Amino acid sequence: MINGTIVDTSIWVNYYNSVKDEKSEMVNKLIDANEIVILPVILQETIQGIKADKIFELTKELLLSYHYLSIDPVYSAIRAAELYRFLRKKGITIRKPNDCLIAALSIEFNVPLFHNDKDFDNIAKHTSLKIYKS
Repeated sequence: MINGTIVDTSIWVNYYNSVKDEKSEMVNKLIDANEIVILPVILQETIQGIKADKIFELTKELLLSYHYLSIDPVYSAIRAAELYRFLRKKGITIRKPNDCLIAALSIEFNVPLFHNDKDFDNIAKHTSLKIYKS
């Protein structure tokens, strides 16, 4: 198991928008403990909406300074599709394909996921996805 926690885009967006809540405080603790894990898809989702070039570059560099996990993109796409299909057979529709990708990689690496998105809770009910509790 990789030591750390995958922090989902749903947490980063609030964190970078200076939302003061318990989850943002937890991000600070994870940063201080050097326990942040980044996936390529989370990097993309987090920085793609940044308008200012300087903020984009600073945020990109900061996120790249954390533990970074990646896996063969074809393999990860298949794992995400398998997860989506598994859940659909149970009557659960995940709204965003990237959530299946994030969950599949979190399961693959056995790393807990810190999120603010109900789809991940639904995934966790039916899989081995570990949810980080603040």
